[in-house]
Amino acid sequence: MKNSSKLRYFIYLSLIIVGGCTTGKNALQKGDYDLSVQKSVSRLQNSPKNSEAMQVLKMAYELALKDHLRKIEEAKISNDLFRWESVMYDYQKINQLADEINSCPACLAIIPNPSKYSTELADAKYNAAGARYNSGLSYLREGSRQAAKKAYYEFEKTLNLQPNYKDAKAKMEDAYWSAVTRVVVQPIIVNSSLYKLSADYFQQQIDQYIAKYSRNKFVIFYGERQATEQKIVPDQVLSLNFDDFVVGQTYVKERVEKLKRDSVVIGETRDKKPVYGTVKATLSIFEKNISSSGLLDMSITDWKTRKLVHQQKFPGTYVWRDSWASYKGDDRALTKPQLAITKRREQLPPPPNALFLEFTKPIYNQLVDDISYYYNNY
Repeated sequence: MKNSSKLRYFIYLSLIIVGGCTTGKNALQKGDYDLSVQKSVSRLQNSPKNSEAMQVLKMAYELALKDHLRKIEEAKISNDLFRWESVMYDYQKINQLADEINSCPACLAIIPNPSKYSTELADAKYNAAGARYNSGLSYLREGSRQAAKKAYYEFEKTLNLQPNYKDAKAKMEDAYWSAVTRVVVQPIIVNSSLYKLSADYFQQQIDQYIAKYSRNKFVIFYGERQATEQKIVPDQVLSLNFDDFVVGQTYVKERVEKLKRDSVVIGETRDKKPVYGTVKATLSIFEKNISSSGLLDMSITDWKTRKLVHQQKFPGTYVWRDSWASYKGDDRALTKPQLAITKRREQLPPPPNALFLEFTKPIYNQLVDDISYYYNNY
């Protein structure tokens, strides 16, 4: 009986707690009036005669409205340049509460005319847009690239608050082009016709990367020909040059192994019984490595001052490998893998232009990573 009584007590207590949460009472006691209104409205939508939710809604709405209006008055008399955004926020919250109550017939019986401040909200948005617009003008007058970037975002916020506000679109466009860094990428020069095709392909990879670059809207890359055709005056010039490269350094190594295997049938007796003995062989294994490597220098120069602002060097290496073998003696002295390698023949290496291309692949990866890192937050 005692256990049964305890169980009923805990069930009763749980129902009280759950009921308080769903009616918004707990949120009201914690001072979260907006949440209290939302929960009581939700409760009354599902249970229109819930007396506790009715009481909570009436009290929570009055407190929420009073709290938002107080914050609005405080914001209006503050010195905050963007105070109208705070005013706008609180008017939006008041109107949201009104919309929630208007969607609940049972709630309208308790609060028949929830306050809504549509005109005041529109005025606050307009004033907030004006504050952002004036802030943008102030940044634009500073004349620096970083200030122009800030101006761009201020005009963008202006248009989000108030589309078609004055000449904000035109000012935003002016700010953008004042904030942009124009980078002309000079082509790589390789003074060797033997590697021209590979160097051109490497250059194409770089051209494709800069053409698709979009991580920072305030950085625009131009190829040298494109810049000339469009008469672009660069802010920076990015130069790429191979400090050095070597293609086709060949190293051949021979390793000789003396092999023998015992208990191998080497013949038979007159009465046809096997004769066991040791077989021997000399295995010569050849390993050929053809190494190609280079060092690419990337330099970024300020066009006006001709000062070097950033420089990095990127190494790249590619090693083509081949192996084969030959033997003298009894092939039964060799293992299966050893015998297999003797069946291989020396392979022709890739042509020089292919080797050139291979060692530029790790260079390309390092290059684009560094360009991205340098310019993404420029």
